[in-house]
Amino acid sequence: MAGAANGGAELFYERMTLALAEAGETVLPVVRAAEGRSGRLINAGLRPVELRFGGPLDVLTRPKMAGILRRFKTDVAVAWMSRAAAKLPRGDWVNVGRLGGYYDLKYFSTCDYLVGNTRGIVNWILQQNKWPADRVKYLPNFVEDFSEEEPVPRASLGVPEDAGLILALGRLHADKGFDILIRAVALLPEVYCIIAGEGPERARLEALIAELRVAERVKLLGWRTDTGALLKCADIFVSSSRHEPLGNMVLEAFAAQIPVLAAKAEGPAEVIHDGVDGVLVPVDDVAALAVAARAMLGDVRMRVRLALAARQRFAAEFSKDVVMSQWLAFLHGLKT
Repeated sequence: MAGAANGGAELFYERMTLALAEAGETVLPVVRAAEGRSGRLINAGLRPVELRFGGPLDVLTRPKMAGILRRFKTDVAVAWMSRAAAKLPRGDWVNVGRLGGYYDLKYFSTCDYLVGNTRGIVNWILQQNKWPADRVKYLPNFVEDFSEEEPVPRASLGVPEDAGLILALGRLHADKGFDILIRAVALLPEVYCIIAGEGPERARLEALIAELRVAERVKLLGWRTDTGALLKCADIFVSSSRHEPLGNMVLEAFAAQIPVLAAKAEGPAEVIHDGVDGVLVPVDDVAALAVAARAMLGDVRMRVRLALAARQRFAAEFSKDVVMSQWLAFLHGLKT
């Protein structure tokens, strides 16, 4: 895996790697150096190997990886996203490319199988007229079970106990549509919003918060690791993304039994059953987001109904045991 230090796909890689080891599989993580990642894997009893995973001029990572995989006596090598797949060598093992988005398939040329974490991604792969159906598999992500988490005290966030509270999570990137969420909250004068994440859009979002004069009610928390506790203190979770191939944070809200309001980006539109276990609104629609948020915050019974249904979806489809049983069955059944 050659991703960034933080992010939904990268964190799921760590969860998946540890879950495979817990299931009794012999696992060797091969990663690009990223703050904290190797340390977390080492603390869990694994021995990660770090490689450069550079650009086109990096001609050493692939042969180094080939030697590592041979010495490890690898049966299956799983490449996590494009950068890792581009450096994946062929050998006496089965290569699997795992896609968490609509990546250019040229990077997966050495893969024997592809895995998509949404049905939409799988259907898109099959439409490229390159991969036979028996070599493409849908395997969802799992998220942590947050049912036992204690909520973050609202006072520590500067939020009144009796205020309506919206939570958003994710990298501060234009694709996440946090500007739309902030504009929607500006239309809801009694509502507070906390956004946990870091990224290149911070300065622009801070300027927008100042422009709309909502600094008392909209707070950028930076990168946080207490996801479950943040979810538990919110009244609703909002995904305002313009583009979101899956949206692990939606699954995390399901796990925390918190009602979800989401823009109809690719992943949330597939995962959420509108009006049953969440609410969907058009992408980039400030007014629709504000209207839906107001309706949810004003209707406790609606929130409870949506949250209970979401929790049931988590238990049936996105829990660790359910997803790992699918992954293990797939990996053990692979043929070259």
